[in-house]
Amino acid sequence: EAEQDIFGKAEHIDDAELALQGINMLLNNGFKESDELFRKYRTHSPLMSFGASFVSFLNAMMTFEEEKMQTACDDLRTTEKLCESDNVGVIETIRNKIKKSVSGSGVVVVDRLQRQIIVADCQVYLAVLSFIKQELASYIKGGWILRKAWKMYNKCHSDISQLQETCVRRCSSHEEDLSSDQANHNTPVEGAVTAEALDRLKGSVSFGYGLFHLCISMVPPHLLKIINLLGFPGDRLQGLSSLMYASESKDMKAPLATLALLWYHTVVLPFFALDGSDTQAGLEEAKAILQRKAVVYPNSSLFMFFKGRVQRLECQINSALVSFHDALELASDQREIQHVCLYEIGWCSMIEMNFEDAFRSFERLKNESRWSQCYYAYLTGVCQGAAGDLDGAKDVFKDVQKLFKRKNNQIEQFALKRAERLRKMSPTRELCILGVIEVLYLWKALPNCSSSKLQLMNQLLQSVDDASCRGLKNLLLGSIHKCHGNNKDAIQSFQLAARDEFGRQTNSYVQPYSCYELGCVLLAQPETVGKGRAFLLQAKEDYAGYDFENRLHVRIHSAMATLKEVVPQ
Repeated sequence: EAEQDIFGKAEHIDDAELALQGINMLLNNGFKESDELFRKYRTHSPLMSFGASFVSFLNAMMTFEEEKMQTACDDLRTTEKLCESDNVGVIETIRNKIKKSVSGSGVVVVDRLQRQIIVADCQVYLAVLSFIKQELASYIKGGWILRKAWKMYNKCHSDISQLQETCVRRCSSHEEDLSSDQANHNTPVEGAVTAEALDRLKGSVSFGYGLFHLCISMVPPHLLKIINLLGFPGDRLQGLSSLMYASESKDMKAPLATLALLWYHTVVLPFFALDGSDTQAGLEEAKAILQRKAVVYPNSSLFMFFKGRVQRLECQINSALVSFHDALELASDQREIQHVCLYEIGWCSMIEMNFEDAFRSFERLKNESRWSQCYYAYLTGVCQGAAGDLDGAKDVFKDVQKLFKRKNNQIEQFALKRAERLRKMSPTRELCILGVIEVLYLWKALPNCSSSKLQLMNQLLQSVDDASCRGLKNLLLGSIHKCHGNNKDAIQSFQLAARDEFGRQTNSYVQPYSCYELGCVLLAQPETVGKGRAFLLQAKEDYAGYDFENRLHVRIHSAMATLKEVVPQ
């Protein structure tokens, strides 16, 4: 009787629908409610168990707290075991009952595929948690876990696609002989698997499948060989179309696929794109997504955050600041989302040359965030110094050394070197402003600056006369000229920067970056494409061991790829 009661309750629960509701709750700032929902039903099905584990994983990713990361690992492994086990108590009983009442193997196929996808998802999240430890053994372990996950995604994607084709054929022609398809162990008997179930499963697998393609397509070229050896693909367009499919599906990961697309179009692409054309297309796509989803997520701090990102990239900095402040307010219970909003508020304030507001945002991040206090301390210091408080800035630069934790992290290494140098030199307001403009350049935020602010930066840079900063000053001036569309002056400044040997010790990245910038400007003119290509190759091959080398290699790779499309090699 108790068993019947459980089955009765379970029968009324559409776990796919419930899981989607749970994720939607999560995105509408109902973190607590979502967590409660998944925990309440976590033993009802592998899907609900996965939902609970995903919320746990998200918490770990947002805090980086050791305890939460361990909990997430345990939860994910529990879900994995549940999916791999044939004896799952209540779930198995329910499945057996369903099996008897529904035409046999269809449910089994859907269930098996669902479990395989969940296991692959769990593997990916476990690999991510492994990578966070930043130890060689963890990287190797993570790599192999990912390889296993990729094989599962690939197999499931292929099986589901075949099943969909079969389903379409079956619908269009009842007479068709399906005996050959039935030889495939994942293909059900006629009428057993609905098109709707397959669409949801395809959406489910497309999230991981698409993310794999997208992320691998952005890997620096020198790592690509290793990745290809592991058997990973990297097709950007395939990744985007899979994520788009997932985002329109009825699977619980549909909202996550939507967020992944927004992240790609508003964060990743602008950072790695060669020019504005790619970015512009991405922004239009992001705006369309935000418009479509506005009704579903009226209170979502994350969607408000992405709205701010779009506005920032469209140089509507004041509107972006309003959106980020709104998102900050909406995320009153979510410290981690508050932090990404504060980060953007800090950046928008730097773009506006409003150093005091930027200082306040970064100082709060330095004190509250667990991500990279060293980097936040450096940003706090340069903004504080740029605002005129040089004694305060000097104290903060001393903190950078204490907060330096991740020796292999290039951002922290850069922050440490810069802070040490400014501390020893006794910072001046001009040098701190130079530091602000430098990070705006390195993080590709100069194109978001208004013409008047760029003009102001130009004037402020002219007043920097420190010989060791001459190359950096010219690189930044060249970038400002480039933003103004003044290519002649840009080329001149980049050439001066590329020739600066004196500053090479303190600003090792200036020469390769200047060569790259020169190459990009020259590529834009048909008559100088050859010269442009030569500068890109020089940037790639003549320099090594400088700050943000990987970042530049990705950009050179992107520029070369564009060149191949335009000029066949």
